[in-house]
Amino acid sequence: MPLHSYETGHKREHTIGLRPQLAGVEGAGELPRFRMPDGSLDAASAYQVVHDELLLDGNARLNLATFVTTWMEAQAHVLMAECVDKNMVDKDEYPQTAELERRCVNMLADLWHASSAESATGTSTTGSSEGCMLAGLALKWRWRQQRAALGEPADRPNLVMGANVQVCWEKFCRYWDVESRLVPVTRDATHLTPDGVRAHCDENTIGVVAIMGSTFDGTYEPVADIASALDELASTSGIDVPIHVDGASGAFVAPFLDPDLVWDFGLPRVQSINASGHKYGLVYPGIGWVVWRDRSALPSDLVFNVDYLGGEMPTFGLNFSRPGAQVAAQYYNLIRLGRDGYRRVQQECRDVAQWLAGQIAALPEFELLSDGSGIPAFAFRVIDGTGFTVFDVSERIRERGWIVPAYKMPPDLEDLAVLRVVVRNGFSRDLAALLLGDLKRTVDRLNTTPLPADDVRTGFHH
Repeated sequence: MPLHSYETGHKREHTIGLRPQLAGVEGAGELPRFRMPDGSLDAASAYQVVHDELLLDGNARLNLATFVTTWMEAQAHVLMAECVDKNMVDKDEYPQTAELERRCVNMLADLWHASSAESATGTSTTGSSEGCMLAGLALKWRWRQQRAALGEPADRPNLVMGANVQVCWEKFCRYWDVESRLVPVTRDATHLTPDGVRAHCDENTIGVVAIMGSTFDGTYEPVADIASALDELASTSGIDVPIHVDGASGAFVAPFLDPDLVWDFGLPRVQSINASGHKYGLVYPGIGWVVWRDRSALPSDLVFNVDYLGGEMPTFGLNFSRPGAQVAAQYYNLIRLGRDGYRRVQQECRDVAQWLAGQIAALPEFELLSDGSGIPAFAFRVIDGTGFTVFDVSERIRERGWIVPAYKMPPDLEDLAVLRVVVRNGFSRDLAALLLGDLKRTVDRLNTTPLPADDVRTGFHH
């Protein structure tokens, strides 16, 4: 069964109609939808066909569901166009692109307080999900080596994390045969807690995943407190469990807005950190990063060496061919903005998020679950007894172009459904005010025009 299907009763479902100005190929102004045409279109006509199809996509700037960057400067566009044909895997053919990647790894290692930033161990990836996979593999390999050295079995590895983790971690566990130990969340603690960690770790635990910026509500998990709990576990039981920090969003936010917060390689128990360059790293999709605290944290068996400028360069990744454009754009942002520039951009995002959260909290129909004081995202729910649901709000406000996701919280908290707003670079206070106005009008409409009792609503599929 195909992952994607196209179903319609329309008689022209197997063809795409061409405008009269573009007709002349494939007979009566039509293109086949599911097979290659026999003839060719000129470039302008082919562009118009694809362009018109894509008009049905949502407006990326009004998509408050995604954390992914939707705006970059014109100069970054030019750089990406200049590098889109460069294959990142060809280190010897594109040595300077490889050099920019190395510099980015060094800068991030320094930002996250690695002790040897100038000789940092890390790599770019297609996104945080690949970074998580690589970090998880390193945890599993290290644990397996340690078990072998002790003469103990290594056939039942497990990974401890909150039930609020992004689905890529469940994929990792399934793909690499690791037991997924999901710590339940509650209304009082919607993320991983030190007590939950202590209760779920044992000698087969390859690591604990702590999230800097939960995708469900934007909150930071208490990495330092989790590390303290694992220190206590090690001292009382001898079970020594490392931490990986999933900093998909927060690793590009906390260093600039929360410099006193302890969460990174300043904690000896943190062995690796991943981040999405295409989220608050401010680069278009798809670029991610994963960095280890030092070379010993990445088992050598997982590293491959390629020829590079007459020597060898270590590589570690699940993907091979991919463009160098995003790496060039990441380096551009790092030197263009610097620490102060990133601080100003992220502070503006947080200010807008907290302002908007406060305005929504003042509406009698809603209650906040978070306020944007972690990553610039917040979640809110519809007050019990209100005559509509979060799914109704999400669907109705989309009529104005806004994509505001509605979904149920993680396992053990499925009875709680929320809306979430992500504030990204380029989402200004003015746009936030427009969203607020449309939200108020949506609520007024729902209050005055009740929906049918049998109207079925579904969650946000993202």
